Order: sequence, then structure tokens, then C-alpha cells
Amino acid sequence: MADWIETYRGSVPVWECDITEHFTIAYYFKRLDEAAPNLAEHLGFRPVLHDGRFVRRLDLRFVRELRAGDAFHITSAPLGLDGDLRLAHRFVDSASGETVTWVAETWEGGAASLPAQRRDAIASHLATWDGPAVEARPQPRDSAGFIPTSRGRVGPGDLDETGGFALAAFVHRFTDCCLQAGAAVGMTAEYMAAHRRAYSTFELALRITKPPRLGEAVAVHTGIVHLGNSSVRFLHRMTDAHTGEELARMGQFGVQLDLDARRPAPLPEELRARAARLVVAVE
Repeated sequence: MADWIETYRGSVPVWECDITEHFTIAYYFKRLDEAAPNLAEHLGFRPVLHDGRFVRRLDLRFVRELRAGDAFHITSAPLGLDGDLRLAHRFVDSASGETVTWVAETWEGGAASLPAQRRDAIASHLATWDGPAVEARPQPRDSAGFIPTSRGRVGPGDLDETGGFALAAFVHRFTDCCLQAGAAVGMTAEYMAAHRRAYSTFELALRITKPPRLGEAVAVHTGIVHLGNSSVRFLHRMTDAHTGEELARMGQFGVQLDLDARRPAPLPEELRARAARLVVAVE
């Protein structure tokens, strides 16, 4: 059993690219929906964790963008069993061998649920994390100042092979919320087209507390927890639309991107002023 194993291999089709002209972030998670079960199956713990009992966290750092036509593969490995089960995935450019995206995955308390023999087997094959450190970002004190950015119901197309709410479905919803929040501060479709600008994500932190089920009503509210010269960090909270119970949250850190230069571009003062009104208090 190798430390790192290949868990996915494919490419970027043009129809999975977005207005930023690179691989849409939700489709990274669609590939993780395939890679993560392959790793779990390889390590012998897949039936144990996919029952909704554990909080699941995924922290992504995008080092370099993937664009239409790029070939890539994913390698995955266990990292630790210190109460939590910690896993890792690397998106690798198949042509150059460069890791373009790092993913740290944590099942809180998941290691304790594994049989001792299985824990010992996994512990003997732990890999080394060579990627960027996962930073603990400040979190909002409450939902004061958040604006509504999504509302709907869980449909069949949101589900993965186990019948649970898919990773990609979470991120598709949250991506919509990013566009809603952007429009609220003036980063509209017209603005982006006229100025050749877009919002480009370089870091994601997804925490799933209680995946919604088929037919349930969900709502998302969004706040800005960091506002820089060109950078904005959004925090999206998905809740049960009836009870307000939090189901998942995602921190999305990115920059306004100059689509021609492929570099960050400062936010115009008018947009910064409007965005400043959506900044929420953090701890």
C-alpha cells in the first residue's frame, strides 16, 4: 500500500470553465467526490464514515489555475489519526508533474470509529504533507450583517452515489452566492464584461456539519469577513430554511482578477465602499 495513490485521472473540458476562464471550483469538488471514496475504499474505511455522524472539513489552496484542455490527475493519502482522521489530495498537472491544488480533508473524531486493526494498518502508511499550511481564519461572531444569497430545495441532481448531498452541490450553491454577493457590491455581469474583471478564488474552507437531505429546503446567507486592496474573503452559511440550523459553511478567499493580465487588480473605490458595508465582525 503506497503512501500516495492515484485516485482520479481526467482533464478539463471547456464546458466546465467559468467566467474567470478557468476550471470552475465546484468541479474540483466533483472530482473529489470520486477521489475521496477511492482512497477510503483503498484504506478499508469507506462504510464507516459515510453515515452523517462526523463533521467533515476540506481546506483547499489553489496554487495555479487549470484551464480548458489541461490534463490532470489526483493523488491521495492518509495524513494522521490523532482522534480526527486526516487525509490529503493533490491535483497534479499530468504534463508537468506540478501540484496545482492542495486539499486537506478532516473527519472530526473519525479515527476513533475505526477498528484498532484498521487504524494500525493506516498508521503504517501515513504520508507527509508538503503543501501550504492550513491557516485558521477568523470566524464571524454571529450572522449579523449577512445578506440572503441563495434559497431552494435539495433535488436529485444534488446527490452523490450514496444518496447524500454531494461536495460539488455544496460548492455550486456557494458559488452562486458569491455571484449574488458580488452583484450586491457592484461586481455585476455587466461590470465584469466591460472591465475584463472577475473574482478568482485561491483558498476555500468547507465545513459540513449536517448534510441536507432530498426535498429539504435550504437557504444561504453571506458576509464579507476580509476586505483588502484587491482581495475579498466571503463567508457563506447554509442553513435549514425552516429552523435556521447551520448545515454547512464555506470561507472563500479570492481576488479581483484582471482577465487579460491574469493578475490581481485593485477594487475600484466605489466597489470597495459598497463592499465595506457588508463587512461583518469576526472573533
